[in-house]
Amino acid sequence: MKIYHNPHCKKSRAGLAYLEEKTNDFKLINYIKEGISKEELEEIISKTGLSAEALIRKQEEAYKNDIKDKNLSDTELIMAIAENPKLLKRPIIIKDEKAVWADPPENLNKIL
Repeated sequence: MKIYHNPHCKKSRAGLAYLEEKTNDFKLINYIKEGISKEELEEIISKTGLSAEALIRKQEEAYKNDIKDKNLSDTELIMAIAENPKLLKRPIIIKDEKAVWADPPENLNKIL
C-alpha cells in the first residue's frame, strides 16, 4: 500500500492518521518534496477511476493561472500536475489495483 501525502496539508494528515489506525504496512510518499511522475499519475487516475481534472485542486494559484477556463486534455492536465505537484488532491492511497482520494479519511475503507 502507498499513500501520496503532503505533511503541510490538514486533510492529508487526517488521511494518514486514519490509515495508521488501520495498518502500518504502507509506503509514505511525500510527493510535494519528491515529485510525482507522469507514470505515477496515470496509475493513480487508472486505479481511482477518476479523471485527471477530478484530481486537481482548483483553489491552487497554478490552477487559476494556468488551467482554469482552458480546455486541456488529460495528458496536458497530467503534465501540469507533474510539473506542479501541489495541484494533486491528497491524500491518495493505493492498494493493489485500487486507489482512493481519502478525503474524507473514511474513503479509505473502500479499498481495505
